[in-house]
Formats: sequence, C-alpha cells, structure tokens
Amino acid sequence: MKYITNYMVEKLVEILNIPSPSGDTEKGIAVCRKEFERLGVKTEITPKGALKAVIAGKKEGSRIIAAHIDTLGGMVREVTSNGCLKLTQIGGYAWNSVDGEYCTVSTMNGREIRGTILFEKSSVHNYGDAPRTDKRTEDNMVVRLDELVENAEDIKKLGINIGDFVYLDPRVEVTPSGFVKSRHLDNKAGVAIILGVCKYLMENEIVPEYTLEFFISNYEEVGHGASGIATPLTREILAIDMASPGIGQTSKENKVTICAKDSSGPYDLEMKKRLVNLCEGGEIDYVIDIYKHYGSDASALLRGGAQIKHALIGPGVDASHSYERTHVDGLLNTAKLVIEYCR
Repeated sequence: MKYITNYMVEKLVEILNIPSPSGDTEKGIAVCRKEFERLGVKTEITPKGALKAVIAGKKEGSRIIAAHIDTLGGMVREVTSNGCLKLTQIGGYAWNSVDGEYCTVSTMNGREIRGTILFEKSSVHNYGDAPRTDKRTEDNMVVRLDELVENAEDIKKLGINIGDFVYLDPRVEVTPSGFVKSRHLDNKAGVAIILGVCKYLMENEIVPEYTLEFFISNYEEVGHGASGIATPLTREILAIDMASPGIGQTSKENKVTICAKDSSGPYDLEMKKRLVNLCEGGEIDYVIDIYKHYGSDASALLRGGAQIKHALIGPGVDASHSYERTHVDGLLNTAKLVIEYCR
C-alpha cells in the first residue's frame, strides 16, 4: 500500500494549494473530476456544483462515500477609510488563529491581490498592551493589502468589492517523519483518501458489493454540503472527515477514528460495529471517539430527511480550524478501512 500512500500525499499537496472556500470551489472540483476520470471513474457535476463519481456494484442499491473540498476562508464585508478590508468569516474559526496569516483577495474581474490578516492595533510601539491583551474579533481584524493604498477610493481602483472571496494561505509542508502540516486538511485529507481508494479499486479491478457514489461536497463548512443527495436506492452514507485530537480525546494523527457521536447525536450503531470489525479483522489501527462541537456531511444528509444508515470516520487532524497537522499513517489507516468497507 505504500504507493497508495505516496499517491494520496501527492494529491493532497496538489489540492491543498488550490483555494476552495465554501462558495468558491469550482477550481478544486475541476481538478478532482479530471483525476477521477483519469482513473477511469465516471463523474457528474450536481446542480449545486458538487462532484459525484460512481463505481458500479454487483447488487441493487448504493452507498455514498462523502468528503468535502470546501474550506474555511473569508469574504470582504467592509472597506475602511484608511485602505484596509474587514472580513466576514466563511466557516467557524477563532480570529486569533488567522492573526498574521497571509491571504489573497480574489476579485470578480479575476485579479488576485495579496495581503495579510492582522489585528488593527498590531504594533506594540504604537498601542502598548493592546496587541497582547485585546480579544480578536471581526470588528478589529483587517486585511492589510500589499498595494500602495491609503483610502477607500484606492481600494475601489484595485477592483475590490464587497463580497469578494479571501483565501487563507495553506502553507503546506510534508516532513521527513511523515507529518503533513497545512491549513485546510479539514477536509482535503478526506478528498485525497477518496482518490486513493478509487485508484486502488480501479487498478485492482475490484467490483464492490453495492454501487459506490463518491461525493465531493462543496458546502459542508457552512452546514448543508451533502443535504438532499440520497436517492431511493441509497442504503447508507460513510462520511470521511477529519478526527480531532485534543485533551480528553482518543483521536490520534496516525490512526483512523470511528466517530460514535457528535453534536448531531449518535451515528448508526450497526455501521459502527461493522467498521470496528473491519478494523480488527484487517489489522487497521483505529480508535473510537466523540466530538461535542462537530457536524458532518452524514449528519447534514440525515437532517435533510434521508432515511438511511450513517457513519463518520477520518484521520486525526491536530489543531482543527487553525494551522492543522496530520500523519501519513492516518491517511493510510483511513484508506484501508474504506477499501475494506467497499469490498
């Protein structure tokens, strides 16, 4: 499986470097579609702009395997009198986690303008203790543009408008010890795992028991990614998303986590037992965990009214919604579990 691990890391680095905040995912979706089709998997774009790739199975009925390519980001909500931008968040993150982060403003006319997200009173020489003690909020965080601008009129001349997307730099790094550090591992790690699974299934000519519908959603971070995608033939959904290591959690970056419960409630017990048995029978390194502040494409689908079984798994991703980190062993253990599930 080493070649699958290398492939997943290669694809992960590629898609991490393609900006795709919720609402602006077209480029990322296009790259994934091209790769699915290169692997020989048929695809379609949904009316909502998400991506579906299908591998036909032996029996009637289908299983959805979902991951989301949309990420956190920002949108211009105000132009200040001194030539800075104020943002509204896309997705939920702490403002202090992006203080000092480089970013790109994407204008409607296709121009990309670099900048830095900063606390508006960042200088200790000017503002004393404020940079150390003041809470970061949407009202005191700004984008300092790397352009000679002094006022709102200068901003207008650049072509920047209210509603323009702002991309956070991912800062991707793969270490010799096997860690992948980057923003947006939530959930581009899951997308890379799906690509790795498809590569394995196609190259080994494995025909799944039920038809597999690989779904790359584009609005998960704002709550409605996979909502409404089930059909009368859909039997269950397996969502692949990041697990969240932390104090009091069992999740680890090098393992696959099976989520028993999150903020939406318990996941399906029978599916959980089945996934645990697959791990134990296949010598897959796993843990079971619970998350208080979490939702997934699987829970979004059920909130939309789908009457199906649902489960959630994924590799551990440390410091979620900040500068994140996972390990190649976590990617591999998750991919191995999905492959066994597909069989």
